[in-house]
Amino acid sequence: MNEYEVMLLLDPELAEERANEIIQRIRDAVEGAKGKWDGHEPWGRRRLAYEIGHKGEAVYHLLLFTCPVETLDEITRVLKITDGVVRHGAYRRVQGSTHQKAPAQASAPAPQAAAAGSADDSDEASE
Repeated sequence: MNEYEVMLLLDPELAEERANEIIQRIRDAVEGAKGKWDGHEPWGRRRLAYEIGHKGEAVYHLLLFTCPVETLDEITRVLKITDGVVRHGAYRRVQGSTHQKAPAQASAPAPQAAAAGSADDSDEASE
């Protein structure tokens, strides 16, 4: 058995109940194959780099589990034909690695750091 992570992008207009059904179906497939469900991290709604199916956003979910290769093949086959799934990617995790949490949204640099840097520059210029 291998450790996998699936990045699942769901339609932002999809009802939450339907999204939970899709995730539960994946979990049932993993546990039905004597695999282990390691976790589900909802990352929330995020902007896409480019539109997919005339949608500029998607709801991201990271699914972590351990299962046989055949089960992963079945999960990816089902995700390809499931309505509401915008994209998905299945990746093999490195054995024993811990997963990092969702990356924070990009933020602007702190204004204090910029002000402190320019004050130092003016001191050097006056010398």
